[in-house]
Amino acid sequence: MSLLVMLLCVLYAAGQSRRVQNRPYTDLRTFHFGVFVGTHLQDIEFVNVGPQMLESEDGSMAERLVTCDQDRWDPGFNVGVLGEFRLSEYFQFRVAPAMYFGTRHLTFHFFPSESAGEKEMTERQDLKTAYISTALDLIVASPRFNNHRPYLMVGLNPMINLSARDNDYLKLKGTDLFFEIGVGCDFYLPFFKLRPELKFMYGLGNKLDTKHAEKLKDKNMLMFTKSVSEATTKMFVLSFYFE
Repeated sequence: MSLLVMLLCVLYAAGQSRRVQNRPYTDLRTFHFGVFVGTHLQDIEFVNVGPQMLESEDGSMAERLVTCDQDRWDPGFNVGVLGEFRLSEYFQFRVAPAMYFGTRHLTFHFFPSESAGEKEMTERQDLKTAYISTALDLIVASPRFNNHRPYLMVGLNPMINLSARDNDYLKLKGTDLFFEIGVGCDFYLPFFKLRPELKFMYGLGNKLDTKHAEKLKDKNMLMFTKSVSEATTKMFVLSFYFE
């Protein structure tokens, strides 16, 4: 048993020994560029208004309930470039323009009143998103050891939504602002630096276009459009930076 413990200690010490560093001066640059690609999962958290008073075909008013939900995290992909400034040995400031593409799958459930003689109904909407973003991030890195260097990041990511449509049940605002926080690690390879990064993005404020109902021509869509009062966007993003 003691021999096994000694062997494990030797292997651990060998694994922590200093090695020849790849690209030893890459972090000393004041400014550098890079590119990145990745994938993400996006979701919307809705606030439903609850029962509504809706007009029936015969002109009478009745209380009905319509709910909306994105019941899964929908995948997408992202691509962009970056420019990074060295502030000190442990701090960097990164500007990362990018594009995010994806589709959120929304489900509406219509629950009629018991006396109306109507049937329960389900409607769906594919809410396509194409965002242009410019992330502004502060990176706090640990000291480099051999050929890796873990870090934490935090920042703000303003976005412009290019895919909003006027004939959808729900429409998001043309702009969004995300708070983002994440972790990553620099891997120093012989010819470039690879940086996998995982971050969580949370939209700040209500991103639902509350005036969308006024522009709808089909009044049968109103009960679905007015079923939601607020929408908060969220994303999990996995990116691979090449610098």
